[in-house]
Amino acid sequence: MSQSTVPQPIRFYHQGRITQVDGAAPTRSVLDWLREDAHCHGTKEGCNEGDCGACTVLVAELAEAGDPQAVQGLKLQTVNACIQLLPNLHGKALFTVEDMKTACKPAQADAGCADLHPVQQAMVECHGSQCGFCTPGFVMSLWSVYEQQQAQRSQAPTRQQLADALSGNLCRCTGYRPILDTGQRMFDLPARQLDTKPVVEALQSLRSDADWQYSDGSAQFHAPASLESLARLRAQLPQARLIAGTTDVGLWVTKQFRELGDIIAIGRVAELRQIEERDGSLHIGAGASLEDAWAALAQRFPSLQDVWLRFASPPVRHAGTMGGNVANGSPIGDAPPVLMALDAEIVLRKAERVRRMLLADFYLDYMKNQMEPGEFVQGLVVPLVQLRQQNFQVRAYKISKRFDCDISALCAGLAVALDAQGQVQAVRMAFGGMAATVRRAAKAEAAVLGQPWTAETVKLAQQALAQDFQPMTDMRASDSYRMKVAQNLLQRLWLETRADAPLASADTTVWSVMPHVALQGA
Repeated sequence: MSQSTVPQPIRFYHQGRITQVDGAAPTRSVLDWLREDAHCHGTKEGCNEGDCGACTVLVAELAEAGDPQAVQGLKLQTVNACIQLLPNLHGKALFTVEDMKTACKPAQADAGCADLHPVQQAMVECHGSQCGFCTPGFVMSLWSVYEQQQAQRSQAPTRQQLADALSGNLCRCTGYRPILDTGQRMFDLPARQLDTKPVVEALQSLRSDADWQYSDGSAQFHAPASLESLARLRAQLPQARLIAGTTDVGLWVTKQFRELGDIIAIGRVAELRQIEERDGSLHIGAGASLEDAWAALAQRFPSLQDVWLRFASPPVRHAGTMGGNVANGSPIGDAPPVLMALDAEIVLRKAERVRRMLLADFYLDYMKNQMEPGEFVQGLVVPLVQLRQQNFQVRAYKISKRFDCDISALCAGLAVALDAQGQVQAVRMAFGGMAATVRRAAKAEAAVLGQPWTAETVKLAQQALAQDFQPMTDMRASDSYRMKVAQNLLQRLWLETRADAPLASADTTVWSVMPHVALQGA
């Protein structure tokens, strides 16, 4: 696979045909192109940073064989148009709220063709829209849920599953009850399905295994198609900006108005999207989406289900990658504490050289790590056999002001293994939001290692935690709050993992003493 030296236009499927874009800046957002160039004004600009969901669109790729989430040959996912760079659409399909009538057809020949899609009709019937600004984004997220259910002929989602799917869409007028009503009502109306045949044919015609390059005459956008091409290109252009889903870098453009210079995008490197279990370990490619990576971890460690669903929102998890979250190095990143608790290694590559190190050793200081110029994250490795042999109990706790789609005040990844006598034979306690980097609590770990796993031992660990960290005060939490909560999370860990009468995770949450009113009537 050779690297293309001739810039080519951006080509993608949109509104029933292959669209070609040339001359746009490599950092132009999909949202700006839609509203200003394509004159598709249904997609709204709200926060312009991937939080509110007003700009939600669907992006489709050809589905891989055996993909259980495939929609008639397509992998169809919601993303935030405001922080997606236009060149990342190359070879894909883009759907907006304007497509819901023209791109869909009745599921049955005699079902008729109503003016409104069932999602839209249900929104009207259930009074799910007031000012209407957020409505297109909600409709697109619900359309994604609808298409998945129609393609798989599965049972209609529960109210909680609908709420999880809508966690990245904010409404300040109607509230969520009528919108959740919409999500249930839409399945009662005459069915409509996305006509995927012309989309699949168009994407097959766009498919290419060659490296791709785009330019507006100033900055270059490189999209290598293989791991070898990426490694070679990265070594040649060590100062180029490496991107995946731009769920963080996109804000540099929209909020800080930064120039990114030359860009290397890893999204077309199939090897980096792989997630597989081999040699007793789980290997997560750096290009695997957050959604797929968290799903793989939660499948093997069900206690991680909650932090998976609370990590940003579906549109962010579909676009962003776990490798990017780790490489970013934010002290409030949610993946690193969990991966450190799992004793994960990070795999780094520079040209032909590949090296591995514990993720706990990767971060040096605030936003500084051990990567060398020209080096990039190739993947992450979780030692499953070791974790299973020692019978580790793993927990992850995320604390934030808002339950869904919010940045952590702190996040804890905790793992403890007890011997037959109930003593701690191994322990890892990692925290984000407590220091300049995500890091393990060495003194707290030492306080419990080899000790009986009792309430008294936990108190020693809580005291030691104050020696491990001196958290800061900021807009998300005070230093004293962070410390107190971190200490309380050690208590929660013990309650759930103690040898005598451990509590189920559901019994240590606020919902165990409060009715879940948010989904029942509010």
